[in-house]
Amino acid sequence: MTQTLTIARPDDWHLHLRDGAMLEAVLPESARHFARAIVMPNLVPPVVTGAQATAYRDRILEALPADMAFEPLMTLYLTENTDPQDVAAAHASGLVRAVKLYPAGATTNSASGVRDFDKVRPVLEKMADIGLPLCVHGEVTDHQIDIFDREAVFIDRVLDPIRRATPGLRVVMEHITTANGVEYVKSNPTDLGATITTHHLIINRNHILVGGIKPHYYCLPVAKREEHRLALRAAATSGDGRFFLGTDSAPHTDPNKESACGCAGCFTATNTMALLAHVFEEENALDQLEAFASKNGPGFYRLPVNTAQLTLQKHESPVTFPAKIATGEGDVTVFDPGFAVHWSVLG
Repeated sequence: MTQTLTIARPDDWHLHLRDGAMLEAVLPESARHFARAIVMPNLVPPVVTGAQATAYRDRILEALPADMAFEPLMTLYLTENTDPQDVAAAHASGLVRAVKLYPAGATTNSASGVRDFDKVRPVLEKMADIGLPLCVHGEVTDHQIDIFDREAVFIDRVLDPIRRATPGLRVVMEHITTANGVEYVKSNPTDLGATITTHHLIINRNHILVGGIKPHYYCLPVAKREEHRLALRAAATSGDGRFFLGTDSAPHTDPNKESACGCAGCFTATNTMALLAHVFEEENALDQLEAFASKNGPGFYRLPVNTAQLTLQKHESPVTFPAKIATGEGDVTVFDPGFAVHWSVLG
């Protein structure tokens, strides 16, 4: 029997679109299903100023196919030299919706990130004053800290002290991967939210390492133990407004993923909504998919829920997705969940 589910058109609250030929190829994959997206600023060079964000937004809109509707929500890359007044002006203009904190060296193109958090205190205080959210890549980069512990340590050493020192600062813990992250959000009723990716709801660290290294499952923050994946599933399907979808869809060409030092990131823009329907159905929570994908994010960012709708359909036979997306820089592999999927997006 055919089953359908109609929800408000979803948004992606954490998306990498890159630039140039890569942007042109991957943008339609997101715009097909998502009305808006928080666009990451970690280009080379990074998007640091309001003027650079304006130019990047213009390039995104120029690359958008004429028959697609999509609103890029721009962010600024926080550096130790970021000007608080430029941030405030970019926010006041309606251009910038968040500022992104990358600890230096934490992930792709994060070399310009923050090392000394005291140096960004004036920016954070200004952001608290104007209500501009801080999006956080929550990992420490100390070499002595095990990569599987870096999120939990970041909460204790960096995030909690920042929030205590800056009352009123609105923070999004992006792509949380641990039960520690879930519990920290749940213990803080105000000014704190978290995005959860599609792939972290599906894979744990065994998927990356057992039976041979799977480079297309390698991401940062890296997938953790099964107990953490289950905690993320419980949070995402709970209906709690503090948890919302941020795919962290991150395109890299196959040679860059499959090299001796492969890039971190899973490209999920193409099939995220179908995979989420599968996950939420497994958790007997299809009635909560709209909250996670379409309502909780706008609630945190103080934006209206989209009036347009998206319909998902369940099929008796498994559906297929493109294995790769061709780009001017080379092929990008689409995330493979490793199981049969029976859901697709209509239209």
